[in-house]
Amino acid sequence: MAYSTGEGEEPRGKAINIYTDGACKGNPGPGGWGAVLEYDGEEKELYGGERSTTNNRMELTAVIEALGALKRPCRIVLHTDSQYVQKGITEWLRGWKARGWRTAAKDPVKNVDLWKRLDEAVQDHQIRWVWVKGHSGHDGNERADALANKGVASLREGGNHR
Repeated sequence: MAYSTGEGEEPRGKAINIYTDGACKGNPGPGGWGAVLEYDGEEKELYGGERSTTNNRMELTAVIEALGALKRPCRIVLHTDSQYVQKGITEWLRGWKARGWRTAAKDPVKNVDLWKRLDEAVQDHQIRWVWVKGHSGHDGNERADALANKGVASLREGGNHR
């Protein structure tokens, strides 16, 4: 698995573009996640929600669910507006694992259950992680944000849509 911060070359060959976002109405509170997957002119949208969660948990869940929708190892350009996700996976994860899922300050890593799931989910893929500024008009990010909010709204309808 190649970790990249988003600088440099695209993954070789045609890549899947994934845009992810999380939303939370209160922190903690009801939350949603959304993802847009684009490949070769085709698109897939995913979203869901949880009744009591945090924004960071929804940001992580969006990425985990998007990667979980892939059927085989892929080259991916993953766009997120979450520095927590982008820095966590590209800068902090190795250290956390080496310290037994502890931070540099020796505190337990927050959301360790999701970080472990994400660590497993990335293993078969070549991913370039790209941070984008949220709510800045970036089309893929705006679509993922709308899906995350749809995930929150789906809670009123009694579902967790994928």
